[in-house]
Amino acid sequence: MWRHRPQKSDSHAINKLVTDTDFFTPQEQGIAVELVETRLAEGLASGYYFIFADEPENSAQLMAYSCYGPTPETLSNFDLYWIAVSPKYQGQGLGRALLLSTESFAAAEGATQLFIETSGSEKYTPTRNFYQSVGYKQSSSVENYYAPGDDKIVYAKQLLDRTESILHECCAGDRTDHVCT
Repeated sequence: MWRHRPQKSDSHAINKLVTDTDFFTPQEQGIAVELVETRLAEGLASGYYFIFADEPENSAQLMAYSCYGPTPETLSNFDLYWIAVSPKYQGQGLGRALLLSTESFAAAEGATQLFIETSGSEKYTPTRNFYQSVGYKQSSSVENYYAPGDDKIVYAKQLLDRTESILHECCAGDRTDHVCT
């Protein structure tokens, strides 16, 4: 279900997806595209990891994606830079599955904690409720960060250790010695 390697067509697909959600400003939409283009140009050295969910019948149609990576200057913290689900697929569990998979893959890369930043505006109440529903706790806030009256809210979640995460994601609890593919 998940694809990890960005393709050139993902720049357009991500721009369409984040535009269709009607949550992000044109500047934010440009940043979303910039991150995938940076990954395409620099590979894993960019520090940006992706998970894509393409429509089964039309792989050119993006249902959802996440972008995450190591937090600079930390030992084992990762940031979730983006997570977006097409309005057509919202409310069906895809966002939850994508975020949980993102956590597992980040843990497999050595992450012990995942941070998420979001807006404190009323428009983002469903987003904050979503993060809380999957175990994220508010760790800090910065008043008037995005604009007067729009605070930055930072959430954090401790991740499973690397071994537990890999076994959970790849092996569905099968703890025999084998390589998960």
